[in-house]
Amino acid sequence: MKRLGRTLLVLVLSGLAVHGAWAGARPGNPLAETVVAVDVGHSHKRPGATSARGVPEYRFNLELARLVVAHLRAAGLVRAFLMDEAGTDVPPAGRAALANRKKADILLSIHHDSVQPHYLAAWLFDGRQRKYCDRFSGYSLFFSAKNPASEASIALGQAIGESLRNAGFTPTPHHAEPIPGENRELVDPERGLYRYDGLAVLYRAKMPAVLVEAGVIVNRDEELDLTDPARRERMARAIAQGVARFASANP
Repeated sequence: MKRLGRTLLVLVLSGLAVHGAWAGARPGNPLAETVVAVDVGHSHKRPGATSARGVPEYRFNLELARLVVAHLRAAGLVRAFLMDEAGTDVPPAGRAALANRKKADILLSIHHDSVQPHYLAAWLFDGRQRKYCDRFSGYSLFFSAKNPASEASIALGQAIGESLRNAGFTPTPHHAEPIPGENRELVDPERGLYRYDGLAVLYRAKMPAVLVEAGVIVNRDEELDLTDPARRERMARAIAQGVARFASANP
């Protein structure tokens, strides 16, 4: 398993280009023709994690995903679109299936992060007891080696990670911790790229696919950062620039 991750990493370190690595790759395809599907992680009914101040993850995901689409279009990826903005309760495999039906060339799934339950402590906020963990912070990126375009998915993840680092963001290493619920292979520590084969939204997709965890919302300070409009814009722009870099290198 680890040997495969190292092998795939070598394939992309030289330039983040893997021409023709997936069925959707079309020679000479300009950015304007590249279809990017942006998935809003979770839904109204199943909102994901809860922040240190009681805000559902889905709300964070929707705000960031909207901005990512706007910045993708501004970067020339004018066919970028938001999947299921209404927040219907679509399972992860169904989200990948929708991207497949839309013939997307790239799939991004936007999420915000938490920690394993044993790290959570209690505090009072607005008169209610909430759970928090200030131990971990930062973004993380995930690909699946079961995705048929896994090499291109790594290249996409590395392009996004490089752009996030250049914009001043720092990845979190906590998903590599050897404990139940984590222990993910950290393929590229500098860019925060992990291998997670079991994510259906990634392995059921037929195109390069990356899941973005934008930050740890149970961290009280990072939660405030993640709600700051200027920071959110900066992160969305960095993600879009990484995608555009990948798409330009893989026409």
